[in-house]
Amino acid sequence: MRPFIEKLRQREQLDTVSQDIELIDIAKNLDGNSKAVLFTRAGPEKAELVGNVMGTRERLALAFGSDTRNLLHEVNRRLTAPIAPVEIPSGAAPVHDVVLTGADADFTRLPVHLQHGDDGGPYISAGIDISRSLDGTRRNVGYRRMMLRGRQEAGIDLVAPSDLRVLYADYVRRKERMPIAFVVGSHPIDGVAATMMSPAADEIALMGGLRGEAVPLVRCATIDAMVPADAEMVLEGYLDDRGWAEPEGPYGEYIGYYGRLKSNPVFHLTAITMRRDALFQTATIGGRHLAFTDTAQLSALRTEVVAWASLQTGVRDLEAVFCTPSCGGMYNLRVSMRQRYPGEARNAIALAFGSSADTKHVFVVDDDIDVFSDAQVDWALATRFQADRDLMIAAGFRAVPLDPSLEGRRAGAKAGFDLTLPFGWRNGNEYDVPMPPVLGPSRGLSVIEALREKPQSFRDLMEAVGSRDGRDVLIALDSVRQEYGLERTAEGHYQLRTTA
Repeated sequence: MRPFIEKLRQREQLDTVSQDIELIDIAKNLDGNSKAVLFTRAGPEKAELVGNVMGTRERLALAFGSDTRNLLHEVNRRLTAPIAPVEIPSGAAPVHDVVLTGADADFTRLPVHLQHGDDGGPYISAGIDISRSLDGTRRNVGYRRMMLRGRQEAGIDLVAPSDLRVLYADYVRRKERMPIAFVVGSHPIDGVAATMMSPAADEIALMGGLRGEAVPLVRCATIDAMVPADAEMVLEGYLDDRGWAEPEGPYGEYIGYYGRLKSNPVFHLTAITMRRDALFQTATIGGRHLAFTDTAQLSALRTEVVAWASLQTGVRDLEAVFCTPSCGGMYNLRVSMRQRYPGEARNAIALAFGSSADTKHVFVVDDDIDVFSDAQVDWALATRFQADRDLMIAAGFRAVPLDPSLEGRRAGAKAGFDLTLPFGWRNGNEYDVPMPPVLGPSRGLSVIEALREKPQSFRDLMEAVGSRDGRDVLIALDSVRQEYGLERTAEGHYQLRTTA
């Protein structure tokens, strides 16, 4: 974490608040901030706290040594090469510099703050959960929020479909506690790994593949689990066997609205282990500025990964995929492609529909449109789309209940916008895109000599005579018009009058 924060500082992507700040004021310093924020004296303990670390695509790309346009391709490349973790002893693990158990394991020792005005309590929002299946054959990694209920209890959100929900249900059926650990404070790559879906038996290997090296693991102090040894801190404990038993929430959700009060499991804290200079991390989520939140950026990248995998099965010439973070990183997906066959854009829409329950609106454009540009996509919508011809609407899809537009329904509708030019139209001049003129070397001809060869555009005439001004060509054309006569072709090129 710390070396990455230093990179952000060097690239002027970090705001530092060095004066004393009360915990209630943390959130307003993060809300809508385009930069990560480091607080060096948070709360009465003067703790170090950092937020919004992954709040832009540029910062995620920096974490992977990539750029915003190639980030998806770099992540996809690394996902194909998982690397198994390695175990290291407790004495060599930075996260075991300090080990607090018993009564010392206390949530209120940490600078956990109220994030939104009507939240049900202070939340730990940047927790990467690590758990294991009941039979011990699978290790799962996810991203989970925790609402503090006291010194050693927290509610966790486990309502939406997830691998952890399935694994936990097995423990509940057997009336057994589920050991689980939460990592707070880690490199952004680990955050990306935690949001990816994988059939792998050990998702820590997926994290290793994204890191490009084996993740060092250390055994927990109080539960039978292993966690990244290079984390800032780890919260060890268990989910009790009562299942979805206690109220959790409300909370400002990733879609920009409050989530309702839910019944959720309770986490019991048994240990806090941390680096000696541990940096507490908080994640930004919800609010009016979704595009600058950690959750929107992580969600957008995950949406792109699953959509790309789905599209690859049916689209031959896929150019780019982008999910806008301003929609929460899930709902609005853009796809750029080159149509080789009539109807291929609609196939792409259908594939994207099925890639994720969250994806509601799919915009497919030609490969000359930059999906990262709101202006270009808006132009394609304005000039290449006819609603009675190019709008696809389908209903009855599984949906995420947090979407307020569902009005309580469990299934929803999806819309596809075919913003591509009708197949074959790009061969006509009418749909060429105007670009600045570029001249080749002069051919040393006069205007009349060039016109005697073939019809010429005005730019062609400038190139033929070697003019980089154009007004001299205009004067010469006027002389030719008066002496010989001029005509224009259907494309607008100049040619000598046929009777001349």
